Amino acid sequence: MAADLGELLVPYMPTIRVPRTGDRVFKSECAFSYDSPESEGGLYVCMNTFLGFGREHVERHYRKTGQSVYMLLKRHVKEKATGAAGGAISRRRNGRVFLDLELNRDFNGDEYECEDEAKLVIFPDHFEIPLPNIEELPALVTIACDAALNAASAYKKQESDSWDEEIQVSKHARSLRQQDNGVRIPPSGWKCQKCEMRENLWLNLTDGAVLCGKWFFDGAGGNGHALDHYKDTNFPLAVKLDNITADGADIYSFDEEEAVLDPHISEHLQHFGIDMLQMQQNGTENGHLNTDNTESVRPRVSEWEVIQESGMKLKEVYGSGFTGIKNLGNSCYLGTTMQVLFSIPEFQRAYVGNLQRIYDYSPLDPTTDFSTQMAKLGHGLLSGLYSKPPMKSELIEQVMREEYKHQSKGISPKMFKAMVSKGHPEFSSNRQQDAHEFFLHLINLVERNSAGSENPSDVFRYLVEERVQCCQTQKVCYNQKVDYLMQLPAPMEAASNREELIAYEAKRREAEENMRAPPEPVRARIPFTACLQAFTEPENVPDFWSSALQAKSAGVKTSRFASFPEYLVVQIKKFTFGVDWVPKKLDLSIDVPDFLDLSRLRGTGLQAGEEELPDLTPPIVLPEDTRDDSMNSSDSPDIDESAAMQLAEMGFPLEACRKAVYYTGNMGPEMAFNWIIAHMEEPDFAEPLALPSFMEPGPSMASLGLTATPLDNQPPEESIAILTSMGFPRRHTVQALKATNNNLERALDWIFTHPEREEEEEEPSDDLLDMSDIMEPNDNTFSNANTNSHSTLSPDQDASGPRIKDGPGQIMDHSLSNYHLHACQGYELFAFISHMGASTMSGRYVCHIKKEGRWVIFNDHKVCLSERPPKDLGYIYFYRRLSSC
Repeated sequence: MAADLGELLVPYMPTIRVPRTGDRVFKSECAFSYDSPESEGGLYVCMNTFLGFGREHVERHYRKTGQSVYMLLKRHVKEKATGAAGGAISRRRNGRVFLDLELNRDFNGDEYECEDEAKLVIFPDHFEIPLPNIEELPALVTIACDAALNAASAYKKQESDSWDEEIQVSKHARSLRQQDNGVRIPPSGWKCQKCEMRENLWLNLTDGAVLCGKWFFDGAGGNGHALDHYKDTNFPLAVKLDNITADGADIYSFDEEEAVLDPHISEHLQHFGIDMLQMQQNGTENGHLNTDNTESVRPRVSEWEVIQESGMKLKEVYGSGFTGIKNLGNSCYLGTTMQVLFSIPEFQRAYVGNLQRIYDYSPLDPTTDFSTQMAKLGHGLLSGLYSKPPMKSELIEQVMREEYKHQSKGISPKMFKAMVSKGHPEFSSNRQQDAHEFFLHLINLVERNSAGSENPSDVFRYLVEERVQCCQTQKVCYNQKVDYLMQLPAPMEAASNREELIAYEAKRREAEENMRAPPEPVRARIPFTACLQAFTEPENVPDFWSSALQAKSAGVKTSRFASFPEYLVVQIKKFTFGVDWVPKKLDLSIDVPDFLDLSRLRGTGLQAGEEELPDLTPPIVLPEDTRDDSMNSSDSPDIDESAAMQLAEMGFPLEACRKAVYYTGNMGPEMAFNWIIAHMEEPDFAEPLALPSFMEPGPSMASLGLTATPLDNQPPEESIAILTSMGFPRRHTVQALKATNNNLERALDWIFTHPEREEEEEEPSDDLLDMSDIMEPNDNTFSNANTNSHSTLSPDQDASGPRIKDGPGQIMDHSLSNYHLHACQGYELFAFISHMGASTMSGRYVCHIKKEGRWVIFNDHKVCLSERPPKDLGYIYFYRRLSSC
């Protein structure tokens, strides 16, 4: 028999590989579905590519690649046998052979055990060879099978590559000696012992000194008295006061110059009267130590209970469209966003409706293909295969033993998260993220991967009309920009319970000064109409360049809708930056309506009696060293170096910080911080600030309407070849590369947002380029000149720009010559995402979606009918345009 098996495998030996270092073995999840070794048909692992496939999809891979040898993995889960003493036999004694295997099921307790089965399967005859079979199989095959079975999880390898550094235990933690000086830390009213600083305070764990920090560790601000104290005393460890929770605290070692862990932190805090155990018993997050009214205990606990509808007997629902998404630790921002997107018919049609075509034309490695993984996720949510109700015989068991039944529900988005977050410094980490930022990130990916096919993100795209009036000349200019999400400010001054808020704030300050516990918090109640009013309020633009004056002037900007999208996404600006640069949430309740009428927000364009500003481009102000070669080469642009250093001490690259300060016009660290967050994905993020040199335009150039030309004007041929190989015309790719300083990734974005003109027209030669396509846009400097950036669209420059859907069945180009004629502006609320916690960097997200006339709550893997949807506490709201418009 051994000779027969050896002869049988001889033709396939060249296709069987032993996993090498860096190979990912997908033995827990199918590349096209959420089948696993626990599924009825098991999981087939290709012995050449090590990709996993369910029974339904392995034939496709065989036909496409000709690969014939697969390893079939099956896991059988059953209730554990009990020992003589009546207890369950230890799980370590069960028959698991798939080492380091991560599945969609978590085993809580020792109630269940698993038996694993492995076979080699040869296609197309499905000839099976049980494993292990050392005596009969060739040595190479045995080694390859053992290596695949023992390989680390594909996802654990990715996690190990994350740039997150593991925090180590401090060398001082176990030997720390604390002084018996009678110091007790009060529940509130802290301030630095050497100054009046009340933020970013650190408690020294040796003597109990409360002192302010500086620009280190978490980027918080202060006068550095905590560090000075260490230099005077050599007391090494300090804990950040307002970040202490029942689960731990932020600890810094001055001696080791890094964040550290302290296994004895509970005892060390107890020495100064801070009881972490009491915090846990009280069910609080920051315990009695929290004095920030935006993070106070009671509203946050109440918020968690209300948003999750705790205490109510919610009825679970199953089937198509009611499949949960399991939380991978801090991935609820991803799960809630994808639940909402795949409740929209256009996304369902684009991915699930084209499932077979997408799968048939998927690349050889479908785990990294955007369309494939979107189709897989959509099918997993909508098929109902992973959301089946328990059998009647299991109902009693489900009540008695909730954990096992619930943990087996839903799908685990490991492969999707790895694909969609690849290369992103934040989403590829295991930290909590902002659902608003992830929504925009995903829309960007949809845009990039929809060339030549239906783009479902079109349903969110709309145009904003920006009207700016020069305060000196009273002349106006109108610009339009593409947007996907409407951000509404939350004006605290418009709160309907303003008197109550003022009284609470007075009591809070009094309690802080007298070192007493804070009063019961009060949540601000703000009318939604006030948020809309704040959105349309005129905004002062101090750096507006007036073409009428040929100089900067004060201006006033107002924004309106230039088109109405099919689906309107509204985000409430609940977050603000604290002194420590961490986004903190305002405690708000917004009376969000079920129906919206936005007719009064429709833009009207240039009105009778208005005089338009001349259409002139502002002059480019270059640093002196680019205008005069005789100047010292060490001269640099005007940059607030102190602001750059503050950002650099937060951990960002210094050159990126200098660029951030420069491009935000030296408006301060906070504005530069926002620039960093928006640009940190760019490949040249950490490269030094480099402003191109330009020649003065000659007469012939002026006649062409161009202002300048770069000295090195031709993009590299290899960059042009990469883009043209993707199907884009050479002329368009050259223009895109020039517009983005030869940055491939930004050039690709430029191509998608600047479609090529359909009509033939005379183009300027490749050695000429408009300055508006070269210079980075400055978000803090406004001009009435038509720019061609990624977010601003000018009818005069590109009359066939992105197509905007406006009104019932109406598709119109961005010139919107008759946009004011459309009357559809009625919307109905159909989903909202809520955030629980004090910051976008912590807490949790859940979403509510209206399905079949009922609100449904999606709380990770648990999907239930909602009894009291907390619409007033939402963070992002999704409206659909009424079909009767």
